[in-house]
Amino acid sequence: MEVTKLAYADDLIKTVKDRMWMQSQAVKSEWAGALSFTATFFIMAVTWYLCSGRTDPLHVGLGVFSCGLVALISHDLLFMNILAPHRLTIAKRFALYIPWLIYQIVLANVHVAKLALSPKMPLDPEIIRFKSKLESDVSLVTFANSITLTPGTITVDIREGEYYVHAIDKAVAEDLLSGEMEDRVAHVFVEADHAFVGELAHILQEA
Repeated sequence: MEVTKLAYADDLIKTVKDRMWMQSQAVKSEWAGALSFTATFFIMAVTWYLCSGRTDPLHVGLGVFSCGLVALISHDLLFMNILAPHRLTIAKRFALYIPWLIYQIVLANVHVAKLALSPKMPLDPEIIRFKSKLESDVSLVTFANSITLTPGTITVDIREGEYYVHAIDKAVAEDLLSGEMEDRVAHVFVEADHAFVGELAHILQEA
């Protein structure tokens, strides 16, 4: 009889603990949702203002309404769980990735300008195809957009993780196939199956 009571008490305590944990998770989820909505709305509102430059009440009201509606619908796409530790890591790494990408865009602009201004116009366009090791949709899209933003390369299509990219010449194609940009995107989104070259080098130096 005593054993049964103890077992029942243990089950009851476990049930209470489970309910308390579920409630705390629900609160965290609501808080994360509010933060992600606020962050998305802020980013969109600033972008809208910089692009429109309108300050009259009508346009500002329409802009706020539009940003709020879109943020309400899609905030979980940009910030799926803003409180999760790995999400904070992604945000930090993405912030560091942007300057590197801008630098690559500048270098690519210089290279394309040299090709365009050269009397011989040494262009050798080709479509290159390669299988990416990236896993998530957001990393695949980020990589595709990074390729297209870089002058000299355009992402033509992605099929089941396989990229079809138009490259303006062989040097641009070889640079893309070196895998540095792909490695950096994988590093941003914490995809462990794809080792980041910089981290490996750092580990080897410390060994």
